[in-house]
Amino acid sequence: MLYRETPTAKGQGMVAFRNLASQALALSGNLLFPPVCAGCRRQVSEPGALCGECWPQLRFLEKPWCAVMGTPFRHDMGDNFLSAEAIAEPPPFERARAAVVYSGVARQLVQGLKYNDRTDLAVSMARWMVRAGAELIDDAAVIVPVPLFWRRFFFRRFNQAAELGRAIASLSGRSFSPGAVRRAKPTRRQVGLSATERQDNVRAAFLVPAEHEIDVRGRRVLLVDDVYTTGATAFAVTKALKKGGASAVDVLTFARVLPGDFRADDQDLI
Repeated sequence: MLYRETPTAKGQGMVAFRNLASQALALSGNLLFPPVCAGCRRQVSEPGALCGECWPQLRFLEKPWCAVMGTPFRHDMGDNFLSAEAIAEPPPFERARAAVVYSGVARQLVQGLKYNDRTDLAVSMARWMVRAGAELIDDAAVIVPVPLFWRRFFFRRFNQAAELGRAIASLSGRSFSPGAVRRAKPTRRQVGLSATERQDNVRAAFLVPAEHEIDVRGRRVLLVDDVYTTGATAFAVTKALKKGGASAVDVLTFARVLPGDFRADDQDLI
């Protein structure tokens, strides 16, 4: 009696073959281009990982924090306690969260992703963002990245905020709309600008294209970016999203410049 392979068996065989081929390709890639620590360039076990010396240098943001801004408190002030920042200038968004403090290794990760084409870092960074922004992601209907102006996108070839947003959407199963907001006009680089000048620089710089209003109208949006500095960009994009019909906006970034740490001449913040 001759054995005839069933279609199911054939399909399973093909899946096994593809998995084996992918593993072999990954192994050969690691041999030719071994993954290195994003902080110090030491060899590590997998892409996007940090070595044992750099990992402890990450300063993760943890509760207790301001219910709106996500900035940490030294002591637990109780549920829904607001920071002076949130009281003095209430933001147009509902909540903001970040995974880590923008310093040391976190700064190197942002630089690697943004300036050194290290898009492989996006997934690891996104995992930490998912942890920090779990409650925001649970409430979100769609994830939208802060956009680049088309000329800057042309020269950089990718949008770091979109890379993070895409990874978060993949990890969380949420809808992702990279074109929901457009940067309608070129803006000056934020380097060297004061907090007030940053606000003026991005005022009315964003809009929701008519063809993408369906993506945000009546929906709660999670806005994603790499670094929250003074909040000028987050404020401007949030206002554009609400003008485009979004019911509410939350903001999730990988890193956060804490109040008091901002310097107008910081060369890494744009």
